[in-house]
Amino acid sequence: MQNVIPTFRITDYEKSKSFYVDGLGFQIDGEHRFAPHLPVFVTISRDGLSLYLSQHAGDCQVGGLVYLNVADVDAFYAEITGRGVKAESPPEDFEGEMRDFRVVDPDGNKLDICTRLTS
Repeated sequence: MQNVIPTFRITDYEKSKSFYVDGLGFQIDGEHRFAPHLPVFVTISRDGLSLYLSQHAGDCQVGGLVYLNVADVDAFYAEITGRGVKAESPPEDFEGEMRDFRVVDPDGNKLDICTRLTS
């Protein structure tokens, strides 16, 4: 069970939904608005990973960074780049401890996708 759920501030829900759902393969678990014209708060998940996406300006600022640990970073990279998601670079080993790559969402939030090389 994931004990902490990071929240990213988003500004354009449709662009963010396309990036996270169509591009990264997350599913929408819940969506909340106090009224149809108000900002949205969304819960997304994939493979045991959960994130919150919020249009509420008071929740956080854009430009955050999270590390997402996945079972096979190379397979994840191949999957999402095959869907057209641009990564900053292919997966690389970092100090012999992890293998990772970075993607940036439409608002500038950064996701480092990684697999630990040591236990």
